[in-house]
Amino acid sequence: MSTDSGDTPSSATDRREAVREKAQRVHVRQSRARLARRLSLGVLATGAVAAVAAVVVWSVTSTMGGRDLTPDTASSDGFAVSDVAGVSGDQGAIDDSAVEATPESDKAAPAPTASAAPVDIRVYVDYLSPGAREWQLANVDQLKTWVDEGAATLSYHPVSMLTAKSNGTKYSLRAAAAAACVATHDESVFFAYNTELLSRQPAMDTDGFSDTELADLAQAVGATDPDTVRSCIEDGDYIEWTKDATERAIAGIPDADGLQLAGTPMILVNGQPYMGALQDAAEFSQFVLTSASDKFYTDQTASPTPTPPAE
Repeated sequence: MSTDSGDTPSSATDRREAVREKAQRVHVRQSRARLARRLSLGVLATGAVAAVAAVVVWSVTSTMGGRDLTPDTASSDGFAVSDVAGVSGDQGAIDDSAVEATPESDKAAPAPTASAAPVDIRVYVDYLSPGAREWQLANVDQLKTWVDEGAATLSYHPVSMLTAKSNGTKYSLRAAAAAACVATHDESVFFAYNTELLSRQPAMDTDGFSDTELADLAQAVGATDPDTVRSCIEDGDYIEWTKDATERAIAGIPDADGLQLAGTPMILVNGQPYMGALQDAAEFSQFVLTSASDKFYTDQTASPTPTPPAE
């Protein structure tokens, strides 16, 4: 009895080989698919880690307020005025009734002449301080004269004592950091910028100027490299430095007999604090002249002229 189904042994073997090859191809495709899925998951995981890292960096940077840089032109956390050009007595909002110019004259008071060395004037300034504004606008003309004639050296030390007084925008801190940017990258307009910030001072408990507007002011007073200055201000390059400088001043003023910064402005003349009326230019001028005279006679007493030997 025949049981022939039409299949020969060779054809059955061929079918089995075909099925095996097909299974192998399916296995290969599945292996490739699994590998592709693993690679995709790896890429996604790497991207997620990178995204988390970016968020962390952004959060830390936002908390810090900017890059942690130090202005290379600062000395004892202050900036010397090298150029007083471009500033006039009527700059900005100088027509404040509380500001008193030197009496009986539109000109600056006479420069100190008794001292052989220039008088050292240091100003610790918060750009949101009304007193700092009063003093600057009252004295800007005679400060220009003294610096021009070499009778005084003048430096400003930007600090941020009133950071909490601007609706959360930290204007005091940002303005001080902006001043550091101008002093570092375009010191020829630093005095003009300093005066502009004070003459156009926003009211306390308002937002103050934005970083863009602070950069615009630098350009308005004639910054010769406005792009660099703008980048420095808008990136907050000296925010952290300003915080640290303020803390150092509160801990102790260098070369000032143990004085500590307790409020602004603090004006030091040859290391001695000016305690007179901030808006009275004549009183400040007298203080400077007296300080110059005292220093002159102190120096003369400390270094008397040698007496020639008797013949």
